[in-house]
Amino acid sequence: MEKVRRLTTMTPTMHDWIGNWQPGREEVDDHVDPARLHSLAATLDLAVSPAGTVPPLWHWLYCQSPWPLSSDLGEDGHPADGPFLPPIPHRRRMFAGGRLGITEPLTVGEPVHRQAEVVDVAVKNGRSGEMLFVTVRHEYRQRGVVRIVEEQDLFYRSAAGGALSGDVNRNPLGESRTPWVSNPRLSSPLLFRFSALTANAHRIHYDAEYATAVEGFPALVVHGPLLAVHMAELVRAKAADRAVAALTFRLQRPVFMGDVVRVEGTPTADGAELTVVSGSGVTHASATATFVP
Repeated sequence: MEKVRRLTTMTPTMHDWIGNWQPGREEVDDHVDPARLHSLAATLDLAVSPAGTVPPLWHWLYCQSPWPLSSDLGEDGHPADGPFLPPIPHRRRMFAGGRLGITEPLTVGEPVHRQAEVVDVAVKNGRSGEMLFVTVRHEYRQRGVVRIVEEQDLFYRSAAGGALSGDVNRNPLGESRTPWVSNPRLSSPLLFRFSALTANAHRIHYDAEYATAVEGFPALVVHGPLLAVHMAELVRAKAADRAVAALTFRLQRPVFMGDVVRVEGTPTADGAELTVVSGSGVTHASATATFVP
């Protein structure tokens, strides 16, 4: 009897919560509207591709999941339920990285279809406790042909786990030793506009009180995908005559509002290596771009 009592009072684990989780497939149709490209360009103070195609990673503006009712959002701003959201109590989500292959960029002014499904689920233990890693594969098609294949790595933790550590880093940046450099101007309005354009209602990006008091961050959190876009844009600015065939990016440490950061890049024989660094020399994100031969 004592053994049964101990078993029934054990704290559920990630494996218990996701034991019967069977995420389905999502399919979304959209139109590659140039207005959204201009909106993101204005948000980032960047130029839109003049060739009538969508720049690398800007495909995130299209084929977004249907917007839920505001009443169907969870406390964190994400939908309380969705095809790729694991059934974890007090779920906290972060973007860990991804990789994509571009057979051909999306063409502006044409319909586009996205098909997505979960292709991997793994439970791991970290400093903040158990974490669930979920990989979602996306395929973007135009005229029935796959143009982009992307895999996104997301990780989840429960509120039962500890908060992710980190401090705002205002240390000045030293002189860069890389041939490619950009200095993104991060601001609260920029984070808000990027959230709106990418349909990301996660409150850590625009609600400072929630980010600090509830999730334990020292300030607003800069979107991981925004860091990836800045790295991709450095390639587009410095190698405008080269098309990107593949891009892999990893988000290693959050960037907080107030951090002093810089994007650095080094061209290679077939592409470029990119990083986002802060004044203390910490690498927050990294990426590898591969050019079309």
